[in-house]
Amino acid sequence: MAAMAPGGSGSGGGGVNPFLSDSDEDDDEVAATEERRAGLRLGSGSGLDPGSADSLSPQDPVALGSSARPGLPGEVSAAAVALGGCGETPARLSIDAIAAQLLRDQYLLTALELHTELLESGRELPRLRDYFSNPGNFERQSGTPPGMGAPGIPGAAGVGGGGGREPSTTSGGGQLNRAGSISTLDSLDFARYSDDGNRETDERVAVLEFELRKAKETIQALRANLTKAAEHEVPLQERKNYKSSPEIQEPIKPLEKRALNFLVNEFLLKNNYKLTSITFSDENDDQDFELWDDVGLNIPKPPDLLQLYRDFGNHQVTGKDLVDVASGVEEDELEALTPVLGSLPTSLETPQTVENSLLVQKLEDKISLLNSEKWSLMEQIRRLESEMDFLKNEHFAIPVVCDSVQPSLDHKDSEDSGQNPVISSSDKQKDKDIHLSKSGEVDSAIPKENFPNSVPRREKEEMPSSSPSSKNTVHFDKPNRKLSPAFHQALLSFCRMSADSRLGSEVSRIADSEKSVMLMLGRCLPHIVPNVLLAKREELIPLILCTACLHPEPKERDQLLHILFNLIKRPDDEQRQMILTGCVAFARHVGPTRVEAELLPQCWEQINHKYPERRLLVAESCGALAPYLPKEIRSSLVLSMLQQMLMEDKADLVREAVIKSLGIIMGYIDDPDKYQQGFELLLSALGDPSERVVSATHQVFLPAYAAWTTELGNLQSHLIPTLLNKIEKLLREGEHGLDEHKLHMYLSALQSLIPSLFALVLQNAPFSSKAKLHGEVPQIEVTRFPRPMSPLQDVSTIIGSREQLAVLLQLYDYQLEHEGTTGWETLLWVVNQLLPQLIEIVGKINVTSTACVHEFSRFFWRLCRTFGKIFTNTKVKPQFQEILRLSEENIDSSAGNGVLTKATVPIYATGVLTCYIQEEDRKLLVGFLEDVMTLLSLSHAPLDSLKASFVELGANPAYHELLLTVLWYGVVHTSALVRCTAARMFELLVKGVNETLVAQRVVPALITLSSDPEISVRIATIPAFGTIMETVIQRELLERVKMQLASFLEDPQYQDQYSLHTEIIKTFGRVGPNAEPRFRDEFVIPHLHKLALVNNLQIVDSKRLDIATHLFEAYSALSCCFISEDLMVNHFLPGLRCLRTDMEHLSPEHEVILSSMIKECEQKVENKTVQEPQGVRLQLMTPRPRVPCFLTEPARHSC
Repeated sequence: MAAMAPGGSGSGGGGVNPFLSDSDEDDDEVAATEERRAGLRLGSGSGLDPGSADSLSPQDPVALGSSARPGLPGEVSAAAVALGGCGETPARLSIDAIAAQLLRDQYLLTALELHTELLESGRELPRLRDYFSNPGNFERQSGTPPGMGAPGIPGAAGVGGGGGREPSTTSGGGQLNRAGSISTLDSLDFARYSDDGNRETDERVAVLEFELRKAKETIQALRANLTKAAEHEVPLQERKNYKSSPEIQEPIKPLEKRALNFLVNEFLLKNNYKLTSITFSDENDDQDFELWDDVGLNIPKPPDLLQLYRDFGNHQVTGKDLVDVASGVEEDELEALTPVLGSLPTSLETPQTVENSLLVQKLEDKISLLNSEKWSLMEQIRRLESEMDFLKNEHFAIPVVCDSVQPSLDHKDSEDSGQNPVISSSDKQKDKDIHLSKSGEVDSAIPKENFPNSVPRREKEEMPSSSPSSKNTVHFDKPNRKLSPAFHQALLSFCRMSADSRLGSEVSRIADSEKSVMLMLGRCLPHIVPNVLLAKREELIPLILCTACLHPEPKERDQLLHILFNLIKRPDDEQRQMILTGCVAFARHVGPTRVEAELLPQCWEQINHKYPERRLLVAESCGALAPYLPKEIRSSLVLSMLQQMLMEDKADLVREAVIKSLGIIMGYIDDPDKYQQGFELLLSALGDPSERVVSATHQVFLPAYAAWTTELGNLQSHLIPTLLNKIEKLLREGEHGLDEHKLHMYLSALQSLIPSLFALVLQNAPFSSKAKLHGEVPQIEVTRFPRPMSPLQDVSTIIGSREQLAVLLQLYDYQLEHEGTTGWETLLWVVNQLLPQLIEIVGKINVTSTACVHEFSRFFWRLCRTFGKIFTNTKVKPQFQEILRLSEENIDSSAGNGVLTKATVPIYATGVLTCYIQEEDRKLLVGFLEDVMTLLSLSHAPLDSLKASFVELGANPAYHELLLTVLWYGVVHTSALVRCTAARMFELLVKGVNETLVAQRVVPALITLSSDPEISVRIATIPAFGTIMETVIQRELLERVKMQLASFLEDPQYQDQYSLHTEIIKTFGRVGPNAEPRFRDEFVIPHLHKLALVNNLQIVDSKRLDIATHLFEAYSALSCCFISEDLMVNHFLPGLRCLRTDMEHLSPEHEVILSSMIKECEQKVENKTVQEPQGVRLQLMTPRPRVPCFLTEPARHSC
């Protein structure tokens, strides 16, 4: 405890507080307030003479820390020290001394208030912080209360007992028990601190108020429990009967029953007896099995039933009859031991039965053993004391140093026995698990004041450097003075050193071995971590890991690893990488057994953490630790953890990390029974809604799983055939609606398996044994393989090296070109089973599905590029050509026509013929497209397959010239059917071609076709002209197209061309909303008005209705465009009225919609006329810029 310094300030348990001198004004105000409180609370209870022998002095640093209660003889009051003495103005008490007195006298709420005020003023007191951050200070202890002697020894201080604690929390009726709340003042609760390390005042006040409220509720519950326990207390006489007759079982107490109920329910849950647990809970509905504190207030939780059962065989006598006898190292201890042994229970002194006689005999044997040990220790101490005397005579400086250290050791001894709550909490928990209550009484009966030079045995083991007989003694220059050692000691006591706090005791003893360093780090790190800024906590990772690796105590290692995984509340990428790097280093150092026992539980605890960053750390840890785990754990526990996170976690980033870790697991797993489970996980990952997860599956999980599948021999026998069967099943079930997402999922998986399949073909080739690296290794062309999605899909990575792959490729090409595939089972499977099945599947997909055509096209392109040009020319193309049979003899063949209309055509053209771009390959592609266009046109077949080919190829500008060459072939073809087809293909090509090509190649070809002798060819050019008006912005080009369309509308030869008018109206309705505004206002809307007038005169009702329907659709599309008032009045409304006239007779349902459109347009014109001045209205005659339709026009109408 702190001693008063001459300056009036005391040094407390946590050392000199640097904040005490920051502000004299604040210091005076706080000190005055605390002195008034201390005077009111402490000064009234003591009538001691300040100058008495028991008063505090600088030479007596232990006095203030005495555990004597106020009002007892020998008490020393801090107020008496502060106010008494020399008759002068009393020195002001330090805040630390006031805090110590408040804690000693159990004014805990006042101490808590002082602690809060100091925190708010930025002057935190270490003593109060350590006290209130330790939950152990608020737990009920079962030993002898501090300040009370053992039975039969009044006033003996409970220094060594398990129940000793300073300040006492078990005496008096005003005990404050720790509340069973979630938020406590636990120093290891990292979530309490904000990211910048500051604690918010409002949050702290709310927590303290909540703690106080819970404490009051707990006190009420405790009183109820005590009342109930008192009602069921067994009479003294009955207890004696039970002790004298062990065969009579003592009735169970309510507290014991609740504790056993809790342990039984816990056992049932751990062993999956869930229904039994539910029934058991219903039968004990007065007990909360979720909370141990419901059993009894602040009762320590015993081990589970299994541990109790296993530990039962280690005890030869029952715990109720066990007496733990202390052994000491001083003669005074023997004298103190005699009355303790004499105060043993009477049931042991006068045994009547044979069993009791045996028990007494065992106890006597134990006492004799302890006595012999005691004498040997006494002999050792005498020898050490003689050595110390010799050293004192030899070196005068050494005793001074040793004596100056000794009080701190004594203080440490008292701290260990209960005065420092931070250090003693864990030690006392161990004591409670090992020693029974009587051992605490015996130990507490030996006053530690009788041994001023004694050092606790644990400290002697941990601090060999404190012994004078250490092998390397440090020598200091001794002064040439004649002062006595006592004077030197008293003089040095004025040095302001602090060894009576947790930190002071750590500082005062220097570790001299690796073990003691590890022990010191294990004790200090839990107190260091919470006070380090979150942004810098990764700097502690090496220290934590090193300590966790080398610390001898499993419990401390577990705590340190727990700190590691909870070091940062929401670790970012870099921080997680640091932690993972440390975990891997830890695993390499300690081996698989400790990784399984110590690291994996930390991962399991955080698998459902509320922060995704922490779950992400768990997912990444599973993969990083996979190489260092036992193989049984990899394929069971870790795989199950990852499977659970993949199925249940909602964060995309976490599932992505899970997939990558699963890929790593698949690279190390060697249990064939897990193959099917891996396949199910693969399908789940491929079907994940997140693109990140699917991408990670293709990059990591699928290649790793494919490698394992290849080793098992299942790639060609199970994995690829299963995916193909799933695709076929989808196509069978999707006749009325194909699930394109699933098709993409399975086909992309097949595409990612192509490198693994090719590597398998190379590794099982007839020449694989000849592939030796010798001489100059041929280079692999950069474009030989498609760019892989990840390094795991690189064929050279799968094979082993790029040099080895180069040798294999050279032999592969030679084998295919000269020796064939005889005996090459893996390649024969690709040629004879895989390719025919794929081509059959291609023929079943819908050719109008652009997505499906694109997916299969990319698959065949990758397959052909991976297997090479020779394989494509000799194995793939012949199979497609056999099916397509492109020749004019097949024009009338229904089978041939059917194949040409399927998706086989675009997939062969875009997936196979585009793999290589040499001149001969381009010629082959041009010839194929020309043949398909010719055959489809001459056989009057649907053009969907040709359109799909043009759409897929047109997406790549490299093929625009090639496609224009094909279309020019159609423009100059002798057949009008082929020319008509070419005209319609221009519409698809215009949107992707640049304007230069449109002006130089497309428009001249269309103008040529627009003057074709066949009217059908001319009509076929109209959609292409409309598309040009929609996409091109060059004024000259637009004028040429406008003139051509005007010739169609105004030339008398086309007045009765019903098909031409229909095509023009459809084109206007399609391109009008997106066309250039001037073209729309000056050309489209006026000509629609003329067509509506002409249609009123149509005699044939079917043609009149058809034209009217197309006009209705065109007007509906244009109604959402900005239309000037003049255009609205002169053309748009008159055209709608003409259209309504047609619909009144032919389609009344359309007439209702048209009437509504006309009414809205008329109302809009009237509103503009009323709202705008005459001068502004005159401006409506000029064209206006285009504005969004939602600002001016009504919603689009449709039938």
